Amino acid sequence: MKLHEMTAHRLHEMLLRGEVTAREITESVLQRIAEVEDRVRAFITLTPELALEQAAAADARIRKGEAGPLTGIPVAIKDVICTQGVRTTCG
Repeated sequence: MKLHEMTAHRLHEMLLRGEVTAREITESVLQRIAEVEDRVRAFITLTPELALEQAAAADARIRKGEAGPLTGIPVAIKDVICTQGVRTTCG
């Protein structure tokens, strides 16, 4: 099974056991978006650099034992939620 197809629960377990990194999960999700976005058109704004920066920070927290249940799990934010530094159109 590909990383982008796994549940958050399974990914969390794998992260804690060191079987995968947040960066690897994020890269898998970004690759899948690149493969299907032209057909699906699900995103208004993508922030891959920010996602990878946040994945690196998540990996550091995981190594320190400071991971919450969603640390390292990529999420998409609906365009009706204002996010600092990211375009929001409420569209």
